Amino acid sequence: MATTLPQPLPLDVRLMSLVTRLLLVVFAVACTALLGTWLVQHPVWSLRAISVEGDVSHQNAVSFRAQLATQMKTRLTGSFLTVDLNQVRELFESVPWVRQAVVQREFPNRLRVTLEEHQAVAWWGETGSGQLVNRQGEVFDASPDDIDNLPELDGPRGQSERVWTLFQTLKTEFERMELVLERLELSERGSWRARLDNGALIELGRGTPEDLLARTQRFTATLGQLTERYPTALQSVDLRYPNGYALRMRGVTTLTEPHPGTQTRR
Repeated sequence: MATTLPQPLPLDVRLMSLVTRLLLVVFAVACTALLGTWLVQHPVWSLRAISVEGDVSHQNAVSFRAQLATQMKTRLTGSFLTVDLNQVRELFESVPWVRQAVVQREFPNRLRVTLEEHQAVAWWGETGSGQLVNRQGEVFDASPDDIDNLPELDGPRGQSERVWTLFQTLKTEFERMELVLERLELSERGSWRARLDNGALIELGRGTPEDLLARTQRFTATLGQLTERYPTALQSVDLRYPNGYALRMRGVTTLTEPHPGTQTRR
């Protein structure tokens, strides 16, 4: 019995079938996109509110609204589903005292922002400079009205964490002798200088934190004997000597009066 093979469809029919399928796919994709756009733009997804929590001792809802209202109107676009959380985070972190902001969506139409504020521990540069150092050793811009008696730190750009770390180490050592470290600075050449709250300057020189601490301990170990013998205010100390140090006490001198006609060499 003979078998009849099916005849292939004409080329034009096959092309028409392929075009029809492609059109159906395009139509389905377009409908899906339109539906998705409609859902995203539906009023139910409109961003209704932003709640702020966490460290807000230097900020409140009124100040945030005053500082961010214009930027949020111009920079934040989209609905609850499409708003860029990174943009929201950057806006809040641009506010003075805000160190870090974590932004989360809260269904169906709210954002929650959790803030971490800078904890100021020192001035960077001079007191009242407008720059402060936080507990992480980071420099930030702020002009506080309620901070008194902060120490001063200074140094090259990018060295604030290093200066703050050494300050804490030396501060503890000076406190053993009931001395208050008021300022610590690092020069561009890598040399350290400290100042106590009585105005005394201490030249620490160069070296590792371990070297600087060892020099300071060598000084504080004998300071008690010196203050017993010379109970006057310390004026300056130079710790850059390899096996000792030099100091100057107010009202105490080791120089003798020169004879007439002679000169004192300095």
